[in-house]
Amino acid sequence: MEKIVKKFKELTLDELYEILKVRAEVFVVEQNCPYQDLDDVDKEAYHVYMKEDGKIVAYLRVVDKGKRLDEVSVGRVISLKRRCGVGSELMKTGLRVAKEKFGAAVVKVGAQTYAKPFYENVGFRQVSDEYMEDGIPHIYMICKNE
Repeated sequence: MEKIVKKFKELTLDELYEILKVRAEVFVVEQNCPYQDLDDVDKEAYHVYMKEDGKIVAYLRVVDKGKRLDEVSVGRVISLKRRCGVGSELMKTGLRVAKEKFGAAVVKVGAQTYAKPFYENVGFRQVSDEYMEDGIPHIYMICKNE
């Protein structure tokens, strides 16, 4: 499986199209949640994704502190191949990118509450009460990135 890390301006049009297609497929269609995915944060983010047989199978973005949250954050976390370790591998890569590119000692995520066990398995812990975002329960979680 190929791992790719790129800034927004390094993405080809085909890569950007596939990233946006996968995000819409999961967050809008699968979760039946119309929301404004394109938020200008993408322009400042590192885009981390994994490809298999030429298709994106997992994706996240890494965002510097102050651009979305008060800490360096990961977001838009997707794995189309579930419960086989792909998401965990992607998250480890995202944490490495956060440290290498932004010097992040702590990484934060606004996680959908149902995904709490996934994030705990890669080292995150809950740091907030549940809150609603786009009609879906979320929690903030952090991971010490050492």
